Amino acid sequence: MKLTFRAVSEFNPGEKWRMLFHAHWPAYRKWFLSEGDEARPSYLASVRALREHMPEIVPTYDKLCELAGGGDLAARFLSFYCPPAYLSGCSQAIWQGEPPLLVRNYDYSPRLCDGLILHTRWTGTEVIAQSDCLWGVLDGINEHGLAVSLTFGGRRVVGVGFGVPLLLRYVLEICSTAAEAAEVFRRVPTHMAYNVTVLDAAGDFYTAHLSPDREPVIEKTPVATNHQGRIEWSQHARATATVERERFLLHRLTLRNESSDRFVGAFFRPPLYSVAYDRGFGTLYTAVYVPRTGLVEYRWPGTVWRFSVDTFTERSHVVHFSAENPDSEKRAGPIPQ
Repeated sequence: MKLTFRAVSEFNPGEKWRMLFHAHWPAYRKWFLSEGDEARPSYLASVRALREHMPEIVPTYDKLCELAGGGDLAARFLSFYCPPAYLSGCSQAIWQGEPPLLVRNYDYSPRLCDGLILHTRWTGTEVIAQSDCLWGVLDGINEHGLAVSLTFGGRRVVGVGFGVPLLLRYVLEICSTAAEAAEVFRRVPTHMAYNVTVLDAAGDFYTAHLSPDREPVIEKTPVATNHQGRIEWSQHARATATVERERFLLHRLTLRNESSDRFVGAFFRPPLYSVAYDRGFGTLYTAVYVPRTGLVEYRWPGTVWRFSVDTFTERSHVVHFSAENPDSEKRAGPIPQ
């Protein structure tokens, strides 16, 4: 299996985004209608929810809908309101040395990933983020040094709310600090259970446990895998080794001689690095965010992309995925400071 990652810079939604949308739309359309058209909310319900909960990004949404062709189905999809359920793996943690880092592995199917790193200024704030559904965010950082990353929360419940990638986009567009992001997590509903880890330029961090049927729980914990406290979906927990990954990360954070390079290097080894690509839980990339300096790395075995809002270069990279673990000596250099 392989996936081409592309880094694309376009400050205002325009021709580049339009071309990306039309390239990905056939697959997303099939996914969006996988449970039938009536299973998804109407356009009016979707846009009302967006205006109620995230009004600051509605002008961007309207522009994206226009670029997508103005159709009803595309507009409902782009609202990301009550989308179909979907699962992922993922591990993320805060290394609390100098400077603090947010590090994550994104575990998913190569066939279902956008493979897009978008550099934008859609609402006046520069953002660099891994894309999901063409404007949602899997993980990212903004010009204020606010970094966010998500994992699936390991619960079967599905409710009324937004797909969390759009919530992360909203946070990066309007927030400057972890505290401001926490207020967003408390008031905007999500349709599934997710864990969101946040780190800002001042070093403030937490993990927000979000669910459609519970009040958000925001904890001063530096680690998130795929459960929220106790295990509620044992089959998924076993398949993704969520407990083992959490314990491994917590142990690494207790090591006195754990440098940032060693900590990031651990993400390229079991149990964090997964080769379960045929089951949709293989590691697609490792991201390293340095909020204090605004730097970000995306890493694959033997390859590293380094960016900041001031030094973003468009590029592409084909990643081949196999059932063998990568050579840990090919981690692509030291962490930027």
